[in-house]
Amino acid sequence: MSTTTTTSRMPSRRGYRADLAALAAAQKPARGTAAYSRLVNRPAARRVAAATHQVGLSPNGATAISATLSAAGLALVALLPPTWPLGICVAALLAAGYVMDSVDGQLARLRGGGSVAGEWLDHTVDCVKTCTLHLVVLVSVYRNVSSAPDALLLLPLAFLVVDVTCFFGILQLPHLRAQRGGATTASARPEGPWRRWLILPSDYGTFCWMFVLLGAPAAFLTGYGLMFLANAALLAVASRKWWRELRALDARGA
Repeated sequence: MSTTTTTSRMPSRRGYRADLAALAAAQKPARGTAAYSRLVNRPAARRVAAATHQVGLSPNGATAISATLSAAGLALVALLPPTWPLGICVAALLAAGYVMDSVDGQLARLRGGGSVAGEWLDHTVDCVKTCTLHLVVLVSVYRNVSSAPDALLLLPLAFLVVDVTCFFGILQLPHLRAQRGGATTASARPEGPWRRWLILPSDYGTFCWMFVLLGAPAAFLTGYGLMFLANAALLAVASRKWWRELRALDARGA
């Protein structure tokens, strides 16, 4: 998640290349980040942030643009019948919104740091987006896939529970760690070379581009179902790891 700021600033005088170099030197650790975010979204966001910094875009402005792009894409899913052109348009809007979701944090770094108000805004937008995404899939299936069994309508609801639970866990864990003196030594272990690819189904960017399949509802729902199973499995693995880590912190602090 990115951090935003409410401070008003003038356009950068350092220039695009200087801002891009500054961002490259001030990135968050890549550890634990899935391949799409690491290799596609963050590099794209750095370039957009360096460019928009020249004209004085604020981090909260980037958050607003991200929310608008995502809302437009999700509204199209709920309101229009699924077609190939619609799927491409929705995927592009959601992916662009995801880039701007990273731009706000990049802009905050260029401005010397973020604010708690901006961080709250960013996380709140992310939470609304996560919930709405699965609800619009539910609406689309209900309205447009007449042959779908009623039980299929439970799939978006189950996926919503998985995503919100994961979102909550990721946000809550750092605060619980801090109560017991910081991260455990497990977080310092080297990252496996395949981990970024194994957790790819949990990457929001992967989900954005899955909407290209909207023109073939059976293919989309198959992909959506497989994404649900993968995310449910990843949540189970992560929950076990988080539980063991927090138990160890409890024992250490007892």
